Amino acid sequence: MSSPASAAPGTSGVAGTPAHSTAGSGASSAVEQRLAELGLTLPEVAAPVAAYVPAVISGNHVYTSGQLPFINGKLEATGKVSSGTEGATDEATVSPEAAKQYAAVCAVNALAAVKSVIGDLDRITRIVKVVGFVASDPSFTGQPGVINGASELLGKVLGDAGQHARSAVGVAVLPLDSPVEVELIAEFA
Repeated sequence: MSSPASAAPGTSGVAGTPAHSTAGSGASSAVEQRLAELGLTLPEVAAPVAAYVPAVISGNHVYTSGQLPFINGKLEATGKVSSGTEGATDEATVSPEAAKQYAAVCAVNALAAVKSVIGDLDRITRIVKVVGFVASDPSFTGQPGVINGASELLGKVLGDAGQHARSAVGVAVLPLDSPVEVELIAEFA
């Protein structure tokens, strides 16, 4: 966990929690109140960077598109995740600890996408599945630890309903050279 002095850019300095601020008039649901207790607010849903929508409903499930770690509309870091002992020196790298925090940012952005189609996050009855992608240096194998950032955030704000099945996948590159991307499936009532 990082301390305020070593927090990744775009993080609040509180270990494992990203800083998110948007204009608004406070939390409107119990889930948003828990986010606020962590120093977080839901951002505006990020505009798609290609031909898709941020989230769709099918039956009583919401499927989000992959969410990047945008903070206030800006991608705070780019490059491959590396533990620092591998990777070419001319490539941008992101530490596993910073990437874990960015995965939490992705989870908050995914919750914003869910809210955009169901209106109230308190309607979530379960996060069914999380899929996390980590742009990885070829020698990096810590993808599950990185995606724990998203999983832990969902557990903190949704309690038992935030417990989910998950995949953590290492990939060569992600859109806009993002270090992480997270998508989720949420069940709602």
